Amino acid sequence: MTIRRRQFITVLGGAAAAWPLATRAQQASMPAVIGYLGNFGPHDHNLPAFRGGLREMGYVEGQNVSIEYRSTEGRNDSMAVLPFAKDLVDRRVSVIVAATVPLAQAAKSVTQTIPIVFMAETDPVAARLVASLDRPGANVTGISMFRQYLVRRLDGSPLPLSTVSSFRLRLLRQFLPPGASVAVLVTQTNIVATAEAKEVRAAAPLLGLHLSILNVSGPTEIDAAFESIARQNVKGLLIINDPAFFAQRDHLTALTARIALPAIFADRIFAEAGGLMSYGTDLTDGFRLTGVYTGRILKGAQPANLPVQQSTKGELVINTKTAKALGLRVPPALLLRADEVIE
Repeated sequence: MTIRRRQFITVLGGAAAAWPLATRAQQASMPAVIGYLGNFGPHDHNLPAFRGGLREMGYVEGQNVSIEYRSTEGRNDSMAVLPFAKDLVDRRVSVIVAATVPLAQAAKSVTQTIPIVFMAETDPVAARLVASLDRPGANVTGISMFRQYLVRRLDGSPLPLSTVSSFRLRLLRQFLPPGASVAVLVTQTNIVATAEAKEVRAAAPLLGLHLSILNVSGPTEIDAAFESIARQNVKGLLIINDPAFFAQRDHLTALTARIALPAIFADRIFAEAGGLMSYGTDLTDGFRLTGVYTGRILKGAQPANLPVQQSTKGELVINTKTAKALGLRVPPALLLRADEVIE
């Protein structure tokens, strides 16, 4: 039971002369084509929210807009994703939607004319996607899940940790003995993930914790990483935010259960799959806003004139069933702060 606290296009072949009149009429009313550059193609779990944002602006896939999907299958390094971005440019889509910072960077490198709407979980200025939040400039704008605004106090004391990644470590500490060692799993091909690992490394001494960083280059190295974790004297596990891990969520949560460690993840889908806890940006809200911005551009707005919108909604999800299986007591204050509790 879940207790909530908050609430193809089909491409038609054949000669145009052979098409039925109704089909030609539908094509004539569908001039806009969105290029969706994501990690998991048309099966991305964030797409319903994106389509919802489009509907708010009057666009419905298959009726008055079509979407060309390009999936990188979780890959985020620039060399791997560049061909997908080039393909959408060659297709001459009306606008490119990039679901991550590396994908947006790849799209920006291959077009200075096609509008690009990104969904960024890091600072888009530091990532050189835009000149500033208020005045993006050029052909790029989007939604920033600005992490500094998502950190929430669990008590009335000052909070020196200003990023979501370091805050996850603070949350995990509540299940660990003083001075414990925590394993951190991170991919070394994602610049956002490596930046988060750096933040966590800086936060650990402030929290009285020790870290063991394990770098993997892809899903094939996950099993070996967990074998290494099982041999170490660590008391907790932090999985750094990376889309490459999303497709592996069932496998990751199963491996975490096997080594019987309390773990915290970046997205709610891991807690739903059996992970102990997740804290991060509300991606549903972020992708809805991305759909809204895409719709505004289809209506004629220029990216340079659309300030980067900041989604400030974060969510804490706790799986008490997993906590019981690990023999852990969830602090009552943490349960009260949770946006969702899975029992």
